[in-house]
This record gives sequence, C-alpha cells and structure tokens, in this order.
Amino acid sequence: MVKNTKEKKTGKVKKILLWVCFVLLGLVICGIVMESKDMWAVPPQISHGSTPASTPSPAPEGTSNFEVHYIDVGQADAALVICDDRYMLIDGGNYKDSDLIYTYLKKMGISHLDYIVASHAHEDHVGGLSGALNYATVGTVYCPVTEYDSAPFWYFQKYVKEAGATITVPNVGDAFALGSATAEILGVNGGSGANDTSIILKITYGETAFLFTGDAEKEAEDAVLSSGCNLSSTVLKVGHHGSSDSTSLSFLQEVAPGYAVISVGKDNGVGHPTRKVLGRLKDAGIEVYRTDLQGDIIVS
Repeated sequence: MVKNTKEKKTGKVKKILLWVCFVLLGLVICGIVMESKDMWAVPPQISHGSTPASTPSPAPEGTSNFEVHYIDVGQADAALVICDDRYMLIDGGNYKDSDLIYTYLKKMGISHLDYIVASHAHEDHVGGLSGALNYATVGTVYCPVTEYDSAPFWYFQKYVKEAGATITVPNVGDAFALGSATAEILGVNGGSGANDTSIILKITYGETAFLFTGDAEKEAEDAVLSSGCNLSSTVLKVGHHGSSDSTSLSFLQEVAPGYAVISVGKDNGVGHPTRKVLGRLKDAGIEVYRTDLQGDIIVS
C-alpha cells in the first residue's frame, strides 16, 4: 500500500514539472515573436503597382501620411512626393510622357502642386512637366538653370509662365517644409556638364530619409561629399538611371541606404543600369527596385 502511494505522488510531480516546462517554453516563444515584430517595425513599406502600402513608424506625432511614387516613365525620371496633403513633383519624364503625368495627377486627385523640382534641363526630366503644368497649379518651381536650348525646356518655361510662376534656382542649404516632412538642397550646379548641374535633394520624414540625385555624376557627387553634409538616407534614387558615371563607391558609402530605386526603361539601348552599379549595390547589401521590372514603385 505504501509503495502504491509513492508511485501516485511521483506521477503527480512529473505531470506538474511537465506542465511548468510547457508554460516556460510558451513564454520564451512569445518573447521571440514580440522581439521579431519590434525589429521589423521601422523599415518603410515598398510596393509596386497602384496601391500604396501602409505608413512606416516612427512618424511625426499626430495624424500624418507620407508616400513617394516613383512613376514608371521608361528611360526617364519622375517622382511624386505626398505628405499631409502637400505635393511635390520631382521631374516628369520625357515630353511624350506629358499625358501620362497629366493622367497620374488626375487619378490621384492632385490639382495643386506645392513644388515642382526639375532636377536639370535634359528632356527626360523636364519634358513631361508640361503635362503636370497643364493639369495642376503650382506654387514654387525649382531648376538649376532658367535657360536651356531645347524645345522641351522651352515648353517647360512656357507653361511655368502660364501658371503664374517663375523658375527659381535654389542654393545649397536651402530647406523647406512639405507637410511634416523637410526637404533640403544638398547640391546644385556641382559641375560643368548638364548632368552635374542636377539638384541633389534630401527629404526627411520622421526617421526616414529619401535622396534624389537627378543625373548627378562623379563631379557633382564629389562636390557634395566635400561639403560635409549629411547624405545618410533610407532610400536612394540611383543617379542617372544606373549609369556607371554615377553612384560612385565613396558616394554610396556616405549615403548608406537600405533600399535603392532605379528609374530606367526596358531595352534602353545604353546599358542602364550597368553591371558595375548593380554590383556596388549588391555588395553593399542594398535592396534594389527597378521601374523597368516592377513598374510604378510606391514607398510609404
């Protein structure tokens, strides 16, 4: 009888110990899951197509929204920045993209652009801005030059004037608000060639930063590096469609982005993006998105 009682007590103790082990294991698993969720709370959400992804954290306090639309304009550049119902259009593709830009703004219900930034005077950046200026009113227009000998730039000038605006050449260090985001001119007219006149613009929203470099090549990149400004950014719009003349290793190391967006056309005939630039991005562990592969790219 005594022997049977001991066996029963031993069985109960084993069951209790087993139950405790299960509880402890459950707590450990829950802790790992919670830690994993916290690790991935900060990175921005990137999608391709027409549906914006959710807003990243941390963001400025209060009700706020932020999106960057890298619009697929083929072998050209166009990006729409939205923050708290304020709008900035950076470049507009080629002149043939005017209808596309017009339609994109109409679809988004944007009838007023607070800022238009023409990174430089080449057609694949200013051409489609005619479409934007035919649909929306505009507050401020930035460009590194006020004159350039080309038909697309002439139309750009024409429609800026008809909108009651003027072309302003910004200075390095100029900063302005776009809703709760801040935009800063880090570089402009950093070299002698048209590409190196490109406006280099950094937009900061909370702890997330976006860098736009137009077609800036090594001369303009070196000028910004020499200035000692803070280039660190979360998302880099890769310069000059991924040309080997842009996105030098030293420049990329200073920007140190987690993500890169390349605006480029399919079968463009000039070899963009180059293997050299793609190799640099890969070696740095940067996640790359391309308009020729994924169409419109939306970051939020």
